[in-house]
Amino acid sequence: MQFPILKNDPTIGDGGFGIGTLSLENITPVIVEPDNDVAYIDMDALHGKSKVEKKVRFQRHTEELIEPHLYWIVWVAINIGKSGAYYSGIAAAKILVSREERRIKLGYKSLPEHVNYLDKALKGKYIFNHMDRKSKAILKDFLEQYEDYWKNTTNDFKKLWEREEY
Repeated sequence: MQFPILKNDPTIGDGGFGIGTLSLENITPVIVEPDNDVAYIDMDALHGKSKVEKKVRFQRHTEELIEPHLYWIVWVAINIGKSGAYYSGIAAAKILVSREERRIKLGYKSLPEHVNYLDKALKGKYIFNHMDRKSKAILKDFLEQYEDYWKNTTNDFKKLWEREEY
């Protein structure tokens, strides 16, 4: 299994189309569910329609949520270097979804935060230190499953996972 790539070249066509646009071809959204000890790729998150976002009415504040589930959408950027593909940026944004049984559940997410973190991941930043310890461990295990990507990733990135506070 490989990380999905959405498109190859945004400038294919009339030669000018797509110039100056943001390409999401190297970004993959990974959902981390700490309550279920699982992480998985959900490409629908690029459009705000991931499995955890469906049938959720997002609120401006968390006060209205009843014992919410915590989810993380982790924007993972992949680039290709001399030795192959590697993790070039990662940024995690949280989503809270109420546990109460309703047809349309209440939830919370900050859309500006998600967009900014997506941008930071594309620009090669690593922003995940605000995640809880369990979620980080799940994410690390998931990323390590892609051995070639992990092996080719910079040592600076790998050292971020070695810190005690993680």
